Amino acid sequence: MFKELKEPASKGLGEFKEFISKGNVVDLAVGVIIGAAFGKIVTALVTNIFMPLLGLITGGINLTDRKFAIHDFGKELILPYGAFLQAILDFFIVALALFFVVKLINRFRKKEEKAAPPIPEDVVLLREIRDLLKEKP
Repeated sequence: MFKELKEPASKGLGEFKEFISKGNVVDLAVGVIIGAAFGKIVTALVTNIFMPLLGLITGGINLTDRKFAIHDFGKELILPYGAFLQAILDFFIVALALFFVVKLINRFRKKEEKAAPPIPEDVVLLREIRDLLKEKP
């Protein structure tokens, strides 16, 4: 009875191990970790470099701290739209950086495809002979 329970569990573990060891899952995990770290770098860049420069351009206004207040019936609703503007700027910088990274990767892939050596003529002839022999009954 216990043998029957162990076999499916070990089979499931084997399938899980196979799934995890595939390159796509590992690549995805590495991509997510690098993406999170890259996002922190971009946020720091926008917060500490771009937003102060944008504030300087706009006459010393710190856009990050900009808020819109709505007063109604003795209550106040505060909408921090400056933080939203910063998040939009973060997004566009990340998207632009990823665009250039993908473009660079595609350029290297094209060079690798072009650099592939041609198949020698004797190998082509041997493949043709093999295919002809397969066709004969």
